[in-house]
Amino acid sequence: MSVDLTGYGGQWPDLHWPNGARLAVSVVVNFEEGAEQQVGYGDAVSERMGEVISVVEPGRRDRGQEQIFAYGMRAGLWRMLDALDRFAIPASFFCCGRAVQQSPALTAEAVKRGHEAALHGWRWRPHADYASREEEAADIDRSIRVIEAACGARPVGFFCRGAESDWTRSLLIERGFLYASNAFDDDLPYFDCRGAQPLLVLPYALDTNDMKFFHPNGFVRACEMVDYVSDALDVLLREAEAGKPRLLNIGYHLRICGRPARFPAFELVLAKLHALGDRVYVARRDRIAEAFLKAVRA
Repeated sequence: MSVDLTGYGGQWPDLHWPNGARLAVSVVVNFEEGAEQQVGYGDAVSERMGEVISVVEPGRRDRGQEQIFAYGMRAGLWRMLDALDRFAIPASFFCCGRAVQQSPALTAEAVKRGHEAALHGWRWRPHADYASREEEAADIDRSIRVIEAACGARPVGFFCRGAESDWTRSLLIERGFLYASNAFDDDLPYFDCRGAQPLLVLPYALDTNDMKFFHPNGFVRACEMVDYVSDALDVLLREAEAGKPRLLNIGYHLRICGRPARFPAFELVLAKLHALGDRVYVARRDRIAEAFLKAVRA
């Protein structure tokens, strides 16, 4: 199937977000610690990407890597939740089912504070790796059950590590999902109409994302991410205030920007968003999806 290289073709819908702004901003916090591959969890190998590339022989338990991930839940989560409270910023938490299963009270705390629990797969793995539709469906279903049991509500949004499979979007439609986010190809939500019924796609972004602290061509100091996100905000605000609706995605991880030296990359961006007031519509992804649907169907 060919890739759609046209999109809106330069003719964007004339819409305002609920507060009157034309730029929506989604803050995402990835909740995946405990869902990564670890020999200590019974997996064949351990995740190699962390503060350093693991030097433990594949197949042997890497306790250091386990602890690097565990820091996100034990310390980073609380630092980031408190900052979201302080600046009154609603976020979407991309939750892996197995991470929720291991830390249900922590997931519930995020939802209790007003944040969205979206589905990030059962494991922190690409859904493109699933060998069958049935295997993927089973993992989506058990993730839904675990998140609903912990939070009291079913997830309505989806994003997995890497890429979806050929079946992912049809599985989401069958289960009544509001939106999917495995897309990096636009600055505005759009509909995937290739299946029997359309699915709303809220594109995500990997450039305004703290995972670049773990990449050799990415951020080193917190100020670098703050400056980068500020540049994105400046460009999109100019376009939005010239009449073009836009969406900016900013992604964080508990074990990355939950660390003290990188935490300003989270806190200072939240402060900037708070200071912009009604020039931007900062909202959970489910609220952005609902607002887009209401605007384009009005």
